[in-house]
Amino acid sequence: MPITDYLEKNSELYGDEVCLVELNPEIQEKRYVTWKEFSLTEPKQTAAYRREITWNVFNEKANRFANLLISGGIGKGDKVAILLMNCLEWLPIYFGVLKTGAMAVPFNFRYDTDEIEYCADLAEVDIMVFGSAFIGRLEPIADKLAKKCKLIYCGEGTCPSFAANYQELTANASSVNPEIEIKDSDNAAIYFSSGTTGFPKAILHNHESLMHSAKCEQAHHGQTHDDVFLCIPPLYHTGAKMHWFGSLVSGSKAVLLKGTKPEYVIQAVHNERCTIVWLLVPWAQDILDDIDSGKIDLSKYDLSCWRLMHIGAQPVPPSLIKRWKKVFPNHDYDTNYGLSESIGPGCVHLGVENTHKVGAIGKAGYGWETKIVDPDGNTVARGEIGELCVKGPGVMTCYYRNEEATNECLKDGWLFTGDMAKEDEDGFIFLVDRKKDVIISGGENIYPVQIEDYIRKMNQVKDVAVIGMPDSRLGEISAAIIEVKEGFTLTEDEVNDFCLGMARYKRPRKVIFADIPRNPTGKIEKPALRKIYCVENLVAKENES
Repeated sequence: MPITDYLEKNSELYGDEVCLVELNPEIQEKRYVTWKEFSLTEPKQTAAYRREITWNVFNEKANRFANLLISGGIGKGDKVAILLMNCLEWLPIYFGVLKTGAMAVPFNFRYDTDEIEYCADLAEVDIMVFGSAFIGRLEPIADKLAKKCKLIYCGEGTCPSFAANYQELTANASSVNPEIEIKDSDNAAIYFSSGTTGFPKAILHNHESLMHSAKCEQAHHGQTHDDVFLCIPPLYHTGAKMHWFGSLVSGSKAVLLKGTKPEYVIQAVHNERCTIVWLLVPWAQDILDDIDSGKIDLSKYDLSCWRLMHIGAQPVPPSLIKRWKKVFPNHDYDTNYGLSESIGPGCVHLGVENTHKVGAIGKAGYGWETKIVDPDGNTVARGEIGELCVKGPGVMTCYYRNEEATNECLKDGWLFTGDMAKEDEDGFIFLVDRKKDVIISGGENIYPVQIEDYIRKMNQVKDVAVIGMPDSRLGEISAAIIEVKEGFTLTEDEVNDFCLGMARYKRPRKVIFADIPRNPTGKIEKPALRKIYCVENLVAKENES
């Protein structure tokens, strides 16, 4: 059964009910005549605007886009990229692609021009749908892309000359379900991930994977038709979309919130009567900080509807959840572990009944198996550290066009995650370290080699190594250890100024000048650097908490 069947069912059962709301509190002026003004109830704040669609409209929009694609020859084996910020069009476009039997290919909205081109080539994209935020990034490569794929603009304002207009193209397309036969084994989507080199890999999933993700999410969090899910993270991310799948299964409403300011979150829960909110660690900390400082007065809000707060994408400090439960004692709390290779969150799941085990990522999730193995693939004893492996219907088919990488991590149906972990005496899994050299800061993956390669362009730099250092708010921050060439001088300000050329989230948060240890084969000894700069700092922070 393809996941698109849920959309058809919801259209039949709940056709006139609102399914998606888009909130943009930062908009100061009404920019669309189709938008409804959203007058906040108490407390009165800056005017916000919202758009909404029903299940019928959602399904009709998906059908129109599907039929448009089919009329252009798109079908099974083809790929349609989605390069959009969160908006009401995002999910109907995604489901329109799925209804054709083609593959949806969500792009990270942080990608720069080179990354967009690289991923389009890697996934062999046939069509790319993009929004207004990406016109400037696409212009330099529009001619090259146009030779390989069709560009469709879905956004406000004038459509750029190098693209076709989404609204015009879909206006006259049929709104009837195209009725394409789709099997569980058919390819459904390509997501992008990166290894320690920072070069994206294309992760191929079939329809069984998507369906299992939906079932897994609903089984873990028990969404009913009365729930309202507040979605803040970007929809290109498997975490955001697969958590929303719980709303799809239950036919319930979801709210797409643009902006992460604490007052936006609290106002959205208050006004939209949200029951489930998925946060990242820094967002949860910011909310608590604003409550503690008085910036947010909870007495002005009715948050009695809010039943569940869950966190994913990075390790969760136990002290944060203790603090949260003091402020929101009636909230259930949960966390999920997952990878894009395992179709997002849920292959390991803590469970709301296991708050006493906060710090653990949990046990095998719904329909999943787990094991922890040594370098030879043998299961280790409880308490011993090894590599976490997961197995289930949501494991990727392969890394698209990368057989070598596929064979490295897929063995006998088991996905070797690259994360080092251990089980306690009760069978709960705790992450210990990452085998792959990836820094997770505020839920975003940062790849040290990209920063290292950039900093090495500085003439004064002899060597550089970037590691993750513990941070109470972001989980980790990137720290650049720099070895300066003999006879040269270099300051922290000079490094920071040079790094302004990188995306903000990639810039190192800390700069340290020191020698870089390398082993006999020439590889940087990052474990030694972590021992020097991380372990003592981590111990000190744990003692403070």
